[in-house]
Amino acid sequence: MTAQNSRHRPDFLVVGSGIAGLLCAHKLAAMGRVTLVTKKEVAESNTNYAQGGIAAVLGELDSFQFHVRDTLLAGAGLCAREVVRLTVAAAPARVRELQELGVRFSERESVIDLGLEAGHTHRRILHAGDITGREIERALVAEVRRNKNVVLVENALAVDLILDGQGECRGAYVMDRASGRIDPFTSRATVLATGGAGKVYLYTTNPDIATGDGMAMAWRAGAKMANMEFVQFHPTCLYHPLAKNFLLSEALRGEGGRLLLKDGRRFMGRYDRRLELAPRDIVARAIDAELKRTGDECVYLDMTHHSRAFLTARFPNIYAKVLSFGIDMANAPIPAVPAAHFFCGGVHTDTQARTSVPRLYAVGETAHTGLHGANRLASNSLLEGCVFAHRLAQHLSSPDALKPPPAFTPRPWNPGRAVTSDEAVVISQNWDEIRRLMWNYVGIVRTDKRLDRALARLKLLNREIAEYYWDFLPTPDIIELRNIADVATMVILSAIKRKESRGLHYTLDHTKPRRVYRRDTLIRMTAGPR
Repeated sequence: MTAQNSRHRPDFLVVGSGIAGLLCAHKLAAMGRVTLVTKKEVAESNTNYAQGGIAAVLGELDSFQFHVRDTLLAGAGLCAREVVRLTVAAAPARVRELQELGVRFSERESVIDLGLEAGHTHRRILHAGDITGREIERALVAEVRRNKNVVLVENALAVDLILDGQGECRGAYVMDRASGRIDPFTSRATVLATGGAGKVYLYTTNPDIATGDGMAMAWRAGAKMANMEFVQFHPTCLYHPLAKNFLLSEALRGEGGRLLLKDGRRFMGRYDRRLELAPRDIVARAIDAELKRTGDECVYLDMTHHSRAFLTARFPNIYAKVLSFGIDMANAPIPAVPAAHFFCGGVHTDTQARTSVPRLYAVGETAHTGLHGANRLASNSLLEGCVFAHRLAQHLSSPDALKPPPAFTPRPWNPGRAVTSDEAVVISQNWDEIRRLMWNYVGIVRTDKRLDRALARLKLLNREIAEYYWDFLPTPDIIELRNIADVATMVILSAIKRKESRGLHYTLDHTKPRRVYRRDTLIRMTAGPR
C-alpha cells in the first residue's frame, strides 16, 4: 500500500487531538495503522487550555466512595452510577499511565501536590501549576509523533461522516484547509474526539476551534444524542476588553478565592452554604443573578489574601496573563463574568465508547458517557477522556469487536454545481446571530418563550445556511457555521423537552426539579442530513 493510501485508508481514523484523541491514537497504534486528523496544529485543543487538573483519589483521607458521592451530587440525579464508579476506580491507573508517558505533575516536597476545587470534599486534583492541559498535550503529542504507526494530518477539517449502504460508518470526508480539497478517508473504525462547542455561545472560555464538529457530524449521520441541554457555564472568565476567552481556573476558588460585588461585599452566602466552593452551576447562576440585579458588568474574584510568592508559584500562567492587562492579583481583585465552558451532553455512547452508529465511536467532551449527569464536577473531564480512550482501546483489541468490514469504495467528494462564493458576509452575519441568540435566549437562565423564539429563528437560519452550503464551494468557515447551527439546534430541542430545572438547565417556567423526571434527553435527526 502506498503512503498516500495508508494515510487515506488507515485501520483507525481518529478526529481530534485533545487528551482523548491523542490517547486513542497512541493505544490503537498497537493494533494497526492510525490516521489522526486535526483541524489546526496537533496541540491546539480544549485540553491545551485546561488550567485546573485531573481528579483522582490519591490522598490518604480520600476514598473512591467520596469521589463517587461528590460526582453524583454535582450531577443532580442524572449521572449513570455504573459509569461514575468505573471512572473513579480507574483514575489512579490512568494517572500513572500519564506519568509514564512523560506528564510532569506538580509536587510539593517530592509528593504529588493535590489541589481542591469546587464540589470536591477532598484534595484530589493533580495539576501542573495552572497549565495542566498544556503539560498533558506536550507529553502526548511527543509520544504520538514518535509512533511510526500514527500519521498526523494537521490543518485538516472533517466535513461529514461516510456511511455505507448498511448504515455503518466507514470514515469521513476531510478538507485540507490550505487547498480546500476534500478527500474521503476510510477506516475500520472512526473515533470522534473533537471536543466541545463553546463557540456556539457569544462568550466562552473555549478556543476558536470549539465548534462542535464531531457532535454535528454524528447528528447528521443519524446518531443518538443525549442531554444537549446541559451546557456548563464557567463562573469566572476574565472580564477585560482586550482579553479573549481567558479562564480564571476553578482552582483559584479552591485556594480560597472570594467573589465580590463592585462595592467589595461577598454575595455567595445568599445562594449556597458552600459559598465559592459550591458547584459551578450554582456559582454561575448566582453571578448572573447579581449582575442582573445590580446592573454591573462584572463581579470580582479576590485572591489578595495570598502572598505574591504563593500566587506566582501556584498560578504562574494566570498571574502573568492577568498582570499583562494591568491587574496585579496580589493587590487587586480580578474582574470576572460567566462564560460557556463545557458540554455535559454529546453523542450517546456506552461504556466502550460505542455510538448508535456501527463502527463509530466517540470519546472526550464530544461524547455523552453518563459520567457528568446534569452538571460536571470540576476536573472530571480530563479524567473521562483518559478512562474512555482506554476502554475503547480495550474493546477494539478483542477478536470479535471489530470484524473486517465488507469491501467498500467511497464516492469521491462531489461539489455538484457549487461555485466560489463572493458573499462571505452571509457567514459572518449568521455566525454572530447564532452566538448572540444562544447567549440571550438559551444561556444560564431560560424560559419557554425564549426557547420557542430561538428555535423559530434558528429554523430560518438553518435554511439559509443549507442553501449557502450547497450553492457555494465549502470553506472552513461555512463548515464550522453549519456545525454550530446544528449544535445550537440540538441544545434548543433538548432544552424544550426538559420541563424542569435540574443542574445546568435552569428555567424560570419550571423552577423545581421533578420528582418523576425524564432521565436522559435523547434526540436524533430524523429528516436525514442536510
